[in-house]
Amino acid sequence: MKLSIIIPLYNEENSIVNVLNQLEELSFPSFLSQIEIVVVDDKSLDKSREVVADYIEKSKFSIHLVSHENNTGKGGAVRTGIKFSDGDLILVQDADLELDPEDIPKMLNVMNDLKMDFINGSRYMAGISRPLSSFKRYMGNRVFTLLTSWIINVKISDVACGYKLFRRELLDHFVLRENRFGFEAELIIKAMRQDKNNIAEVPVQYFPRQLNEGKKLKNIDGFKILWTILKYGLFRAK
Repeated sequence: MKLSIIIPLYNEENSIVNVLNQLEELSFPSFLSQIEIVVVDDKSLDKSREVVADYIEKSKFSIHLVSHENNTGKGGAVRTGIKFSDGDLILVQDADLELDPEDIPKMLNVMNDLKMDFINGSRYMAGISRPLSSFKRYMGNRVFTLLTSWIINVKISDVACGYKLFRRELLDHFVLRENRFGFEAELIIKAMRQDKNNIAEVPVQYFPRQLNEGKKLKNIDGFKILWTILKYGLFRAK
């Protein structure tokens, strides 16, 4: 079984090497036969692309770099990464260090042990010590998560977490369309529409950044995420 790790990259020249180093140092479960990393540079304005290109030359890992001619947003970059990958399992890994790659083997093992098609990372489940984060962002995510849970009738705890692990065959049943931060909500809603009992959540570590530290998600993006939830959850857009 092959794992494809998709990394959407935009202006993260200071963190992407650390992310790649941590991925290479992981001990992946034995049921995986191959691992590939697909980095999609979403028209970065800094030296992110050059940094990754230099890293690939020295790496023994299977790393592919794809570059966008125009900035499309996280969802667009993930779709490109999926197109250029061929793994049986797909994991979305952010290029910053807000989420810890050390949680990836745990997610993979839960998927394998429980025979799940979709694993959702959760920054709010008990069992992990985490730094405190913004109360407003936390409450916004709680509202979005409760709304999604109510619409789909599945209790989840973190709709917007960047860690999403799923089987490629899930994509045979729906098309992903969102380009920006509504991508996470669209993916989990459409996955739950297929089989409510084939999804599990795993607690993950979270080290939040602020806007002045490179945080990409802005307050206005919250309204876009809300519309995404209503569009695919309540109105059942395709």
